[in-house]
Amino acid sequence: QPGSSKPRGDAGGVHSITQLDLRGHASFEPTNAGRRPVSTAFDGVPTSSPARGDMYLGPPIDDLEILAGLPGPLIDFLRRCNGYVAFHGGLHIRGACFAPEWHSLRAAWHGPVALHRQFPAVLPSDVPFGEDALGDQFLLREGSVWRLRAEQGEIEELGLSLSEFDLAAREDPVQFLSLQPLLEFRSQGGMLEPGQLLSVYPPFVMAEAGKSVSYEAICALDRRTSLAALAAELKGLANGTRVRIEISG
Repeated sequence: QPGSSKPRGDAGGVHSITQLDLRGHASFEPTNAGRRPVSTAFDGVPTSSPARGDMYLGPPIDDLEILAGLPGPLIDFLRRCNGYVAFHGGLHIRGACFAPEWHSLRAAWHGPVALHRQFPAVLPSDVPFGEDALGDQFLLREGSVWRLRAEQGEIEELGLSLSEFDLAAREDPVQFLSLQPLLEFRSQGGMLEPGQLLSVYPPFVMAEAGKSVSYEAICALDRRTSLAALAAELKGLANGTRVRIEISG
């Protein structure tokens, strides 16, 4: 069945035939022996008030209206630190600010390309407080943290409060946030700048991704849009379905 996506910024006209493997990237294993060893060490480990290491810290709060509409624990957190990017791009917590747009909680929650407008599984009341390096989203729903598996467009409850999520991310970021792809990218000399996410080809939802993948750092908003388009194209397809991926420049 035909499908189209824009997982990376290559020239137009490229396409491939692949098969769906709905396990997603949680089962990722680094590929291609002979590359430099993959280190699991990060320079910047966030604390309850992240202010150390190799991190991006959000600007001062200037969106008081959005702040007032948040659950109490998230308000307390953002008053200590108005969002951040930690683990070399492995975890992004959005802030109560108008700019930059990629960091704005308002833009992701209520803007023209809000998460709930891009992914039907996300409710308008879900608070999209964060994302990982690949563009999977973390949502607050009735006090509990949920994860949006963005390639599939499906959500799952993690069974964690915000404080428990924060603790789990700090204690074992590589496993909890599935940062193996980011570590692989960095072992190849790649780097994510604030406002960028990691694009992967072929997508991890495809069986061929188990053999080899390529990575590219792209604009976070472009990555999210690409993931939403991919999830829409793959909706309702059975595991093992053969699909064509067309990449436009």
